[in-house]
Amino acid sequence: MEPALYHSVIDQLSPFISYLTLYFQGEPYLNSRFFDYIAYARSKKIYVSSSTNGHYLSHESAAKTVKSGLNRLIISLDGTDQETYEKYRAGGSFEKVIAGITALVEAKKELNVNRPYLVIQFLVLKTNQHQLSEVKMLGKKLGVDKIEFKSAQFNSYLNGNPLIPDLEKYSRYKKIVDDSGSGVRYIFKNPLPRHCFRMWSSCVITWDAKVVPCCYDKDARHIFGDMTEDTIRKIWKSKMTNSFRQQILDEREKIDICQNCLEGIYEPFGTRKRL
Repeated sequence: MEPALYHSVIDQLSPFISYLTLYFQGEPYLNSRFFDYIAYARSKKIYVSSSTNGHYLSHESAAKTVKSGLNRLIISLDGTDQETYEKYRAGGSFEKVIAGITALVEAKKELNVNRPYLVIQFLVLKTNQHQLSEVKMLGKKLGVDKIEFKSAQFNSYLNGNPLIPDLEKYSRYKKIVDDSGSGVRYIFKNPLPRHCFRMWSSCVITWDAKVVPCCYDKDARHIFGDMTEDTIRKIWKSKMTNSFRQQILDEREKIDICQNCLEGIYEPFGTRKRL
């Protein structure tokens, strides 16, 4: 997103929002304006969170991250050694991510600040499910603020996937064996309640200013509007947006982007005026 457009979007949103997630389907540290964009949102008193694969966290970028005022940063770390890590993060470097996390922790200490709140996100897979305790110890050793375990999403899961963990607690899917014992299939284990707080509390704005329902609309198939053409207030209250909300209430189970969503509940950070 170009600076003028980004500033326009933030200016429109700032009276109404208190929490901004500054990433969507990409690596934010590849954007040369990333730190400026954080700082601009923070100047509007917006809490800013982001997420990274951790491969671009040099000492320089770590210091810039801390100085930008970023409030929260999620770092993906899906293994506690190179062998396990690269089974999912093909071509990734475990040591590089560890070095980046270390650089962030050191930068916070050097600048004597307690932000960003650092979260290691561990995507639980069959290949790393044996390392849950290890990653907790690793996080404590590194000095991060929190370890979060996340279940993996698979677009095609009916016939299974070699990465689906055996630990049902950390799986979105449940194995079903037929009566004869010869057939196995997987089902999405959580029922889809006909509600979703996100539809009334948040949305996603893509790099080209398209407004879509949420982060599960990865390909921007359900476009509510375009912020280069309309205001966020108009889009938020539009017939198209409200029609989608009604579909959530009537037949959420038929909406494609809902098929892998665990619940669709979003806890807002603070409150501001309604649009």
